[in-house]
Amino acid sequence: MNKSILVAVDLAHPEDAAGLLERGVYEAKEGDAHLAVVTVIPDYGMSIVGSFFKDGADEAALKYAAERLHGLTANCLGPDRQIQHIVRSGNGYEGILIAAEEVGADLIVIGAHKPNVRDYLLGPNAARVVRHSKASVLVVRH
Repeated sequence: MNKSILVAVDLAHPEDAAGLLERGVYEAKEGDAHLAVVTVIPDYGMSIVGSFFKDGADEAALKYAAERLHGLTANCLGPDRQIQHIVRSGNGYEGILIAAEEVGADLIVIGAHKPNVRDYLLGPNAARVVRHSKASVLVVRH
C-alpha cells in the first residue's frame, strides 16, 4: 500500500498533465496516500549560457514555474485538493528522484512519449527514473 505518491509533470507539455494527475489521484485514493507533484526546469546557472541572463533570473523562473504548476493542478483537479507542489531546477530525472526521496515516495507516476531513435541512444527521463528509483514507478503512455 502506497503512503506517498509523486507525480512528475512537464510544464512544457501541459496537455499530458491531466492524465498523469488523475492517475496520481486515483493511486492516492486507493491507499489514502499523500500526493505530491513535481516539475523540473532547466538550470542555466552553471554554464556559459547562464552569463546571458540577468541576476535573479533563476529565482524568477522557479517562481513562474511554481505558479504554473499550482494553476495546472487546480485546472486539472480543482482548487481544493491537498497536494504538495515541488519545483526543482537542473536535470529532469535527478530532480524527480531527489523530490521522491524528500517526500518518501512509494510510487512515482511519470509520463512517456512514443520513443524515437534519439531516445534509444540517450534514454529519456522516464527510463532513467525507472532505472535509478528506489520507489516503484508507474509509466503512463500518452
